[in-house]
Amino acid sequence: MKIARRTANKVPEVTVYFWIIKVLATTVGETAADLLNMNLGLGLTWTTIVMAVLTAAAVTLQFRAERYVPWRYWLVVILVSVVGTLITDNLVDNFGVPLEVTTAVFAVALAATFILWYRGERTLSIHTIVTTKREWYYWAAILFTFALGTAAGDLLAERVSLGYLASAGVFAAAIALIGLGYRLRLLGAVLAFWAAYVLTRPLGASVGDWLSQPRDNGGLGLGTVGPSAVFLVASVALVAYLTRSRADATREPAAAAARAFR
Repeated sequence: MKIARRTANKVPEVTVYFWIIKVLATTVGETAADLLNMNLGLGLTWTTIVMAVLTAAAVTLQFRAERYVPWRYWLVVILVSVVGTLITDNLVDNFGVPLEVTTAVFAVALAATFILWYRGERTLSIHTIVTTKREWYYWAAILFTFALGTAAGDLLAERVSLGYLASAGVFAAAIALIGLGYRLRLLGAVLAFWAAYVLTRPLGASVGDWLSQPRDNGGLGLGTVGPSAVFLVASVALVAYLTRSRADATREPAAAAARAFR
């Protein structure tokens, strides 16, 4: 039987930097998808094709790494964020699938990914992404969280007519409750992490739409260029800092690898 290749854990420690960059990346995913699709005139189909190719190349680089490398990891997150947005937009705009259906479908897909992951590996911890198989599960889950978050955010803001800013407030409050539940030990670390991870996607998307959408649609009318550039530059600056400081590197990769197979 072939033994899966083992590496050091290839996912960063969950620090305040992790959550800041995650929200920045999700906001970039929302505004950049609109920028490429509408402002540059590529259209949904060509935008999706181009971004899928770039994402595949970035994922290949990430899989070839033997340890966590900040720029490789976060490049994939940003690109997957854009692709997740485009998948939902394609289903809704090109194929006429209602947001209620896309939200339900991606929720089921994410749940199925977690079930298969846990059945095969007996853990969903991000501190044990030390084999290629686990890495596939991890990135599949990330993709579905982005697609689900886009659909859920648009559903609440547009279909339910709550508005972008109010929707962002709802998701922020939900994340705060998850954090409180974790602090009070009402939620386990793994459940709290993934619940918060899912919700940061619609939070970032709602903020992005609020900044970029016209005032008539409930936004600030800043367009997609400015917000995309600001959030992307902020993301790059933080990733550069983490590359230099190693502040979010896994502290004991060998120990984590050993625990992963217990």
